[in-house]
Amino acid sequence: MIDWIQETFLQPTMIQAVIIISIVSAIGLYLGRIKIFGISLGITFVFFAGILAGHLGITVNKDMLFFAQNFGLIIFVYALGLQVGPGFFSSLKHGGVVLNSLSIVIIALGLILALVLHYITGIEMSDMMGLLAGAVTNTPALGAAQQALIQLDPTDTKGVTDMALACAVTYPLGVIGVILAIIVLKALFQNKVATTTPMPKDTQTYVAEFGVCNPAIYHKSIKEIMKLTDRHFVISRVWRNGKVSIPTSDTILEEHDHLLIISVRADIENIKVLFGEQENVDWNKADIDWNAIDSQLISRRILVTRNRINGVKLGSLRLRNLYGINITRVNRAGIDLFASPNLRLQIGDRLTIVGEANSVNNVGKILGDEVKRLENPNLLAVFIGLALGMILGSIPIALPGMSTPVKLGIAGGPIIVGILMGAFGPRFHLTTYATQSANLMMRQFGIIIYLAGLGIDSGEHFFETVFRTEGLLWLGVGFALTIIPVLIVGFIASQFMKIDYAQNVGMLCGSMANPMALNYANTTVDGDEPSVAYATVYPLSMFIRVILAQIVLLLLGAS
Repeated sequence: MIDWIQETFLQPTMIQAVIIISIVSAIGLYLGRIKIFGISLGITFVFFAGILAGHLGITVNKDMLFFAQNFGLIIFVYALGLQVGPGFFSSLKHGGVVLNSLSIVIIALGLILALVLHYITGIEMSDMMGLLAGAVTNTPALGAAQQALIQLDPTDTKGVTDMALACAVTYPLGVIGVILAIIVLKALFQNKVATTTPMPKDTQTYVAEFGVCNPAIYHKSIKEIMKLTDRHFVISRVWRNGKVSIPTSDTILEEHDHLLIISVRADIENIKVLFGEQENVDWNKADIDWNAIDSQLISRRILVTRNRINGVKLGSLRLRNLYGINITRVNRAGIDLFASPNLRLQIGDRLTIVGEANSVNNVGKILGDEVKRLENPNLLAVFIGLALGMILGSIPIALPGMSTPVKLGIAGGPIIVGILMGAFGPRFHLTTYATQSANLMMRQFGIIIYLAGLGIDSGEHFFETVFRTEGLLWLGVGFALTIIPVLIVGFIASQFMKIDYAQNVGMLCGSMANPMALNYANTTVDGDEPSVAYATVYPLSMFIRVILAQIVLLLLGAS
């Protein structure tokens, strides 16, 4: 019995590695439920559970630990790319430009401060990158920096371990520092908390009723009228003599017709000029029974589940002319999109369709509308993406003035491919859709395995590092890297750029990849503006930090 216990739990075998990593992960997840002053480190406790295991002398097969740790990171960053991909490029447009610009300033200030402190304190650049990764609570950036260090010197295992130790030392203060900054900003700009306004809604879908009283469009078809404007909108219903119908592009409009139009809010004034009059009826209330407007017509949400529809332009299906229905809006990942002819459909899209019952049912058969299909994970895109991500990450990129080519590595390659697959995969009829829970499962599993392996590998020398002069210096430097850029940008955004408090703190949390601080920020305001701002800047900030960590080390080395 004793021999079995020693062989199973103490001998560095494959079985022992799986058991130890699983136990460390389970303990860390359990401890992650604990909140101190309403704050919890969540799955980051897995990292510290691994450190404790390493400190207690528990050793794991190095090859197994190396594979598990790195494969976990690869899965996490790729799944992250898939998640943010559909909204990555759109987040760079419209109101997101200002918020993303501010987040880039935070990243730049943090990097400049890190370089300055490197020369002032003499802390090695590799350790400084570890401190920066912990200060901004960004373990994928740590993984990317470690890969860059290995690329520079494959034998520098001590440098890789010390980098992880530096991250572990500053990580808790990284969480607390952003929360302290939010408290300071709330105290300075508390008058703006009560007057917080939501983010601009000009690009959101909007429903309005118009009366046709412009003689210039009498007796013209909808197709002819659409050529008179550069605005895009959908005419959902036409009322004439008390009867409602679904129009097609050949429908002729007459004087006194009433139209129900779906557009973006910013185009309403232009549409009013075109048709002549907007009725004072609120068609955007949540409790409207669309099916009660006319007994002959129904409104129903249909799910896109058929693979051959994936990536197809909405206009090319000609559903309106063939079936006499209207697609009023498309909901993708909780966001309502305007149903323009050039919109490419994706698996998982929910289309709101208006028409006669038989016609709507027939369109449902074309689009799929089979919920069970979405329950099956589309693993083909996952494995293709992982392979392409690793290939991209291993390509050497020669830069002028550098003796060593830059490689995106196991963190940079997969996240770029994940973003591209999420954004453009449907155009090549590649199904990248995954339910929110499936994507979260993949991300959480990957990062937990990575954190467990990272902690076990770093734990042996953790406490002796913290409780020495160098460790105290690391704590001070890490806290400065967290709070100084956040306070500077947060103050400028509120005081000079007049960005309201809710958007400001959401942007700060997103640029620091700090969901724990976001949870606190959400408790200080009514509404979800901090979460919206967080989601706006998070993808680009995460991408820049992962890539930047590698570039800095490859440019400046481990000096």
